[in-house]
This record gives sequence, C-alpha cells and structure tokens, in this order.
Amino acid sequence: MIDELKEDEIVNRVGGRFKLSTLIQKRMIALNQGARPLVDHRGEKMQVVIQEIMQGKIYLDLEGKLQTTESADYEGGTIDLTQS
Repeated sequence: MIDELKEDEIVNRVGGRFKLSTLIQKRMIALNQGARPLVDHRGEKMQVVIQEIMQGKIYLDLEGKLQTTESADYEGGTIDLTQS
C-alpha cells in the first residue's frame, strides 16, 4: 500500500476518505485515457495521482468534477479534467 494513503494529511487535504477515493478514481481514469501528468514523477500512475494531490494540483469541485489549479495553458482558474 502507498504510505501516503495511510496518513491523515492526504485525507484532510481533500476533505475525507470518500472524496479521496473519488478523486483518485477520477484522476486514474483521466490518466488512463491519455491525460498528461501534472507532476514530474516517473513510476506508477497511482504515485503520480498521490503527488498531484499532495502538491495541491488536483481537487474535486462542488459538483464532484475533477479540477486542477494548473491554468498556465488556459484562461481562468481551473481546468475540468473530466471533459475531452
């Protein structure tokens, strides 16, 4: 098991275990569909997702959509990562 998932810090960062599970699931789907990683981490996709969460690069919005704070290539504050 990934050590970061055992810590309360990551759970508190996203607002609970259910939200953490949902965020991980949605981001894994996006990565599997070809989304680019937002962190420079070589390894398993799960490690990429954990690092993205720990660095505050991804989150769930109020509607439960996967969002990112990375907006360098786009205008606005967030990017909906679930849309193609």
